[in-house]
Amino acid sequence: MYLRGTHAESSIKALFELIKANPLGVLTTAINSSSHPFIQSSHIPWVLDEISDDHNAPVKGKLRGHIAKQNPQSKAMIESVTEAADGFSTGVSQLQQDVMILFTASCHHYVTPKFYTETKPSTAKVVPTWNYAAAQVYGKATIYYESSSSETSIYLSHQIRDLSQMCETSIMGYSGEEGKPTAWKVEDAPERYIEIMKKNIIGIEVRIERIGGKFKMSQELGKGDRDGVMQGFSGLGCEIGNNMAALIKERGEIKDAVKAR
Repeated sequence: MYLRGTHAESSIKALFELIKANPLGVLTTAINSSSHPFIQSSHIPWVLDEISDDHNAPVKGKLRGHIAKQNPQSKAMIESVTEAADGFSTGVSQLQQDVMILFTASCHHYVTPKFYTETKPSTAKVVPTWNYAAAQVYGKATIYYESSSSETSIYLSHQIRDLSQMCETSIMGYSGEEGKPTAWKVEDAPERYIEIMKKNIIGIEVRIERIGGKFKMSQELGKGDRDGVMQGFSGLGCEIGNNMAALIKERGEIKDAVKAR
């Protein structure tokens, strides 16, 4: 990811907040295999653990997820860890290759040059762009792939319960309070059915070793053009437009405050 100084976000806390608000991340692996593509990616919802804002901490957090066992990416990972184990397997192994997970904020949008009310009329030296926010995580992945392993079974039970609770409450708002619906729980499904489902997935736990991210929200522009972009998005008369305008205002104020120091 290109982290231009104006757009780069150095706060681990801010990047973790972006991940928690947008938990669907794209897992990318690069694994040599005679049976599967070298580079593979899958969309996976993640649970973020062990949050730390300490920039010097060797482990800033962990991401927990799961993926279908029949997914070719799962097969490549299982193939890699079993080969590395040289025939001895406990059903839980660390992938030798680093993995990357990309999270993108739901609020993003094309920016038309017509919004640049200062530069466009004076020089016409403007081009379109796209405003967005993203976080990129690199780390080592532990793969829980043997369904008969008690360690895998415990991990998957913990993972699917935490993920379901997170999505039901944080995303759906099903708190059961003040007239709101109650959250669906794993226990609402037959235990035997859940055990069958667990046999068809593998668990992935990624120890975060490096994280970077950016909020590209027109901070690089002069105030006149930035105000024009905010007005342009507000004028769209829709929720995404209002959200974009608010983010551009917030990020512009952060930039101005840093510049004024």
